[in-house]
Amino acid sequence: MNLVIQGLDIETRALKELAKLTGAQGIQRITGGAFRLLEAQQLAEVATYCESRQLDHAYVPEGRRLRDYGLFVTDMDSTLIGIECIDEIADMQGLKAEVAAITEAAMRGEIAFGESLTRRVSLLKGLDEGALARVYEERLTLNPGAEQLMRGLRQAGLRTVLVSGGFTYFTDRLRERLGFDHAVANRLEIENGRLTGRIVGDIVDAAAKRRVLESVRDEIGLLNTQTIAAGDGANDLEMLEAAAIGVAYHAKPVVRVRASYAISHAGLDAILNLFG
Repeated sequence: MNLVIQGLDIETRALKELAKLTGAQGIQRITGGAFRLLEAQQLAEVATYCESRQLDHAYVPEGRRLRDYGLFVTDMDSTLIGIECIDEIADMQGLKAEVAAITEAAMRGEIAFGESLTRRVSLLKGLDEGALARVYEERLTLNPGAEQLMRGLRQAGLRTVLVSGGFTYFTDRLRERLGFDHAVANRLEIENGRLTGRIVGDIVDAAAKRRVLESVRDEIGLLNTQTIAAGDGANDLEMLEAAAIGVAYHAKPVVRVRASYAISHAGLDAILNLFG
């Protein structure tokens, strides 16, 4: 196994200490913020060492190549982008704190996602639909490395899917902006220019996200061993565990411990460095 170390500030001393600790046969530079320790032993102490220095670590098999995979599926809110859209929409109603508390509980897995979304959306009843445009234009930011990640996935020939428990208003725009092949999300009901406080159709919950991954995988004739998923909340767990490689990005503890890999300090483009 090779040990990939990533972070915003990696000291040479830390790399040498990790190489010595793991008996690595060499150190390769991947990017300015990512290094590969060759033939490193898998030791529990590595996690403690890296966390104390705000470094991400991942044991990666030799010879794994991104081009050997065919599908990448990612969550949107707090994964691809730096906000929870519904919290920012609620802020337009002066209800951000109330809605954000429900969001957090759902992401930790304390409330069923469908119930939490129904409760949060109901609080938006009567809001002018122009609030959606304001959130997109004034508050939505891509997480670091998002554009680089998408560029790398396209170059490797992967099909890309944005699937979200958020809203189509945002996923549709991000699909066009970043070049996703597909986007799936909830549609807010709007009447006479105002939100009704209801969702149109079935809610995109954890099971729906998993089904999207499996449906696109089967449609393009891939093996499950050729799938990758990324997410941050409890609503992403089924999708992450259904994929061959599930990446927890700046995620809740319950997600980090169940994912294949956790990226807690580096940007989204760190996903690319998990492959040769």
